[in-house]
Amino acid sequence: MSAPRLAQDQAILGQPGSRARIDTPALVLDLDAFEANLQTVMARVRAQGLALRPHAKTHKCATIARRLAAAGAVGHCVAKLSEAEALSACGITGLLVSSATPDAAKLERLAALAGRSPGLMAAVETPDQVDHLAAALDRAGHQLDLLIDVDVGTHRFGLRTPQEALAVAGRIAAHGCLRLRGVQGYAGHIQAIPGYAERRAASHACLALLGQVRDALIEAGHPCPIVSGGGTGSHDFDHEAGVLTELQLGSFIFNDVIYDSIELAPDGAKPLRCALWVQTKVVSSQHPGFATTDAGFKSFATDGPAPTIQAGAPAGARYDRFGDEFGKVVLADPTQQLPLGTLLECVVPHCDPTVNLFDQYHCVRGDRLVEIWPIEARGCTS
Repeated sequence: MSAPRLAQDQAILGQPGSRARIDTPALVLDLDAFEANLQTVMARVRAQGLALRPHAKTHKCATIARRLAAAGAVGHCVAKLSEAEALSACGITGLLVSSATPDAAKLERLAALAGRSPGLMAAVETPDQVDHLAAALDRAGHQLDLLIDVDVGTHRFGLRTPQEALAVAGRIAAHGCLRLRGVQGYAGHIQAIPGYAERRAASHACLALLGQVRDALIEAGHPCPIVSGGGTGSHDFDHEAGVLTELQLGSFIFNDVIYDSIELAPDGAKPLRCALWVQTKVVSSQHPGFATTDAGFKSFATDGPAPTIQAGAPAGARYDRFGDEFGKVVLADPTQQLPLGTLLECVVPHCDPTVNLFDQYHCVRGDRLVEIWPIEARGCTS
């Protein structure tokens, strides 16, 4: 965000009606809904006897990480090493780099980060990666705790069998700079299955494989105090398998079009509120039936459904994209027009990649803009 725009928005902080005066397009976070989601899930996780290690790939923000830690989170996951570096520089501790990397330069960076990031952990999946990481740590003079990454069906990372896990655990034990702390397995491929019962059965099948790996490691004398996994779509029932010790939830703090469209509760209730949206404005209204807004492809993730219009347009209106910079509001009544300057609030289609398009969260309570939080790990994709 440009300095003049940031100054403009900072100048209206706390003023009545300032929510409607935020320069657009803007990523808006409703703090009341955000806090309600956090309280709801934190209470549920505690009741399940599990810990929460939320995934910072969703929010990429040190302020949110601090809020989560204050609510009881035991640490934070990150998907990429650069996210860990950015958040660690802001004083965030207890980071788990949840994706394994064979890249030599990244392993050197990970070894260096181990010396300045208390509680850092990383995931590994092959004996060779363990050896290369240990060599980097020895050169840096640091130590690191590890989780073995298990492929429970997503097929993106992770080993597949207990035998492979035993080979990796043995290699970890051979290096004094490394300590095995457990296993992780993220079933990303099942998180958005629409039906509750089908998603529950699929998740339990994935966790059964993770449990087999854990049991084999323990039987061979390798302690596994941490078994990490789960996601927003499966957090209501993952505890039932008796495998996980902690959950790696991410999207629960915001909700989005994807998660709002699936059954997160067996009775069809919606336990999570939509807390994050893009605020956009009508900038052209030359034709009946539709209008142009200032939020296009560069303001919304394009890997999922379209944004849904929460406020600002008549019933039946839908949001479409009109190019890189501009959006399109299609009205149900083809003779109707929206006035210039009309503000719309659109629930984000997929929160993680949408967040990565913005520099700040504009935090609101009621009709007031109350805080602006930087997204320090925006663009950290390496």
